[in-house]
Amino acid sequence: MTAAPQLFQPLTLRGITTRNRVVISPMCQYSAHEGHMDDWHLVHLGRFAIGGAGIVFTEATAVQKNGRITHGCPGIWTDSQIPGHARVAQFALRNGAIPAIQLGHAGRKAGMQRPWYGNGPLNDADLKRGDMPWTPVGASALPVADGWPVPHELSRAEIGELIEDYARAAARALEAGYKIAEVHGAHGYLVHSFLSPLSNKRTDEYGGDLKGRMRLALEISERVRAVWPDELPLFFRTSAVDGTPEGWTLDDTVVLATELKRIGVDVMDCSSSGIAGAATAAGGAKRQPGFQVGYAERVRKDVDMTTMAVGLITHPEQAEAILAEGRADLIALGREALVDPSWAQHAARELGHDTTFETWPQQSGWWLAGRQKTSEFYQPKTKG
Repeated sequence: MTAAPQLFQPLTLRGITTRNRVVISPMCQYSAHEGHMDDWHLVHLGRFAIGGAGIVFTEATAVQKNGRITHGCPGIWTDSQIPGHARVAQFALRNGAIPAIQLGHAGRKAGMQRPWYGNGPLNDADLKRGDMPWTPVGASALPVADGWPVPHELSRAEIGELIEDYARAAARALEAGYKIAEVHGAHGYLVHSFLSPLSNKRTDEYGGDLKGRMRLALEISERVRAVWPDELPLFFRTSAVDGTPEGWTLDDTVVLATELKRIGVDVMDCSSSGIAGAATAAGGAKRQPGFQVGYAERVRKDVDMTTMAVGLITHPEQAEAILAEGRADLIALGREALVDPSWAQHAARELGHDTTFETWPQQSGWWLAGRQKTSEFYQPKTKG
């Protein structure tokens, strides 16, 4: 029997096993109401579970109300938000996907416009829509850029409360039914703003040298790990580089990953950039297919740690090659999954793994298998 492509081989992480290596990356929808998810999120995320992905992540979910990126971003800072998350998590599980949540705090990027209104600081037009501003917080009192609000520099007492809020959020996520939690430490948001020397000018134990700047990321991860069950995996998303010589580097990421692995983080999710611009802006790397894969490869080899690659991975053969070459263990899709929510199922056919729709939901698979039997036009590709 021919072995399945690596993209469709299961992966065991602690006590869970994914049906394949395809992961839906967190993608903000800006459509929550006072942090509560609704039918939009259920349908948006549910289609990826039906579409065959192995792991489905919710978008960045705020652990504090002031940690939302926009007024439309979801949260898990209060118990009333659990039911909306539970609907998503349980639907994913019933359809064969592992539900995952990204826990975050937007830091000095909090309280900005929804992207279709400009993706910048809130202005008078936003206020007229009812999107009132709040004071963002950060590692230091440095704004993201000129014209952006100056954040409040967190005190040590406020940092202690923040860490506990991450733990409380993780407990609520567990109650909702999520099987994977991820600490968001990338894209210029709060944890990343502590890591990067470009945004962290503190002189206390949470600033200064690499050890000090890593302290918050490690303390949050350790506290979340303490409440997250031993049988469930914990991820950490990093911006592996800031993209400027004076900023966070890939060598720094290797040091951070080593410490995160020591305290029980299982997977390093390797993105990049965003410290002083849009979360998806590339810094120091040209945006081309697989432009961030090298970061996951470096961490995987140097730290002997499970990694997830993300960033312009669009084709099944490309994803399969990344895994076959030992460059990463998981493949995360973002916008390509918006183009094709059934990307995993189509990739299986493209790679000759499922030519009879056996991995499709039975509600649709039997229809498609029947059509294929009666029409040469719909015959799948064959290997070779």
